[in-house]
Amino acid sequence: MNDLVKIQNLIYVIRGQRVMLDSDLARLYEVETKVLNQAVKRNVERFPEDFMFQLSKEEYEFLRSQFVTSKIKTETRGGRQYFPYVFTEQGVSMLSSVLKSKKAIQINVQIMRTFVKMREWAIENKEMAQRLKELEHYFIQHCKDNQSDIRELREAMDLLFDRTKPAKIGFKTD
Repeated sequence: MNDLVKIQNLIYVIRGQRVMLDSDLARLYEVETKVLNQAVKRNVERFPEDFMFQLSKEEYEFLRSQFVTSKIKTETRGGRQYFPYVFTEQGVSMLSSVLKSKKAIQINVQIMRTFVKMREWAIENKEMAQRLKELEHYFIQHCKDNQSDIRELREAMDLLFDRTKPAKIGFKTD
């Protein structure tokens, strides 16, 4: 489960899609970013734009200001020569056919599980948000009609909370 959380923290939403940076994927696969991108470029037909795309300058600057620390290479410093590539869920899946190591396969399985968990979570929360909205609407309507019922409910809840409070632990000084 800890691996899922680590991977989930490497998934960003860019252009309305959940994506992972080439440098993060390379780190997970234990290869250099340059090696990962070379493998992709040798198999470019496997990576249409809905599987992989390159960040614009604005997207890169925004992302860098939020999370990423490496900079584009300048004449005086090292760093990336190009703006990063990002991979959608389908692009990450396709990487396993390009990077054929056992490590790549294991990491891809974990990443796919993470994407699935995130999708399930989003669906569950959408349904829960709708149910809460319905309850809120019902409660507001009910409150308008039954002020005395609300007072009784509040008193009952206070009594319940008092009964379920844990006993205080410590020394008495009186």
